[in-house]
Amino acid sequence: MKLNPEKEVVEKLALELLVCARTAPKARGQDNLELAIVTDKDELEMIAQEMERIAERGEAFKFFKRDADNIRNSEALVLISVDFKNPVGVNCGACGYTCDTITKVERKVLDYEGPICAMRLIDLGIAIGSAVAKAKDLCLDNRVMYTVGVAVKRLGLMPGQVILGIPLSVKGKNIYFDRKV
Repeated sequence: MKLNPEKEVVEKLALELLVCARTAPKARGQDNLELAIVTDKDELEMIAQEMERIAERGEAFKFFKRDADNIRNSEALVLISVDFKNPVGVNCGACGYTCDTITKVERKVLDYEGPICAMRLIDLGIAIGSAVAKAKDLCLDNRVMYTVGVAVKRLGLMPGQVILGIPLSVKGKNIYFDRKV
């Protein structure tokens, strides 16, 4: 008999989330997304520790510490980033530039890097939405976290100017609900 074997399947289910993110519609069918899964407890701990270092910036960043605790208690972490190399080419202006000039502008590196094509960010949002919809269908507790992406970017664990994380949990109570800063 195996007691509580449901946690063994979380990595496999996380792969299903990545399939949803990859196949989500993208502007002009151009894919600038990078996808990853973290299940190793040491890697999750490394990310959580970086989140705690970021929390030391001050009062406004306390929520990084709260989210770090969530990462430690998650079974898996899905990461989705946009690796912006070129604009979509529609000159929408939402980024503040034209498609001809955005790649010539000096990038500012803060938590994320910009400017970035707004259409590429929309692609990221649609992919995130597709992934969390699948997580809901699979009964995986989850939360979209900007904080995780900032830590992953600072650690240089994956390419991309904007990275978002989706931690996954399989417990009797949703660990991402009723969180306190």
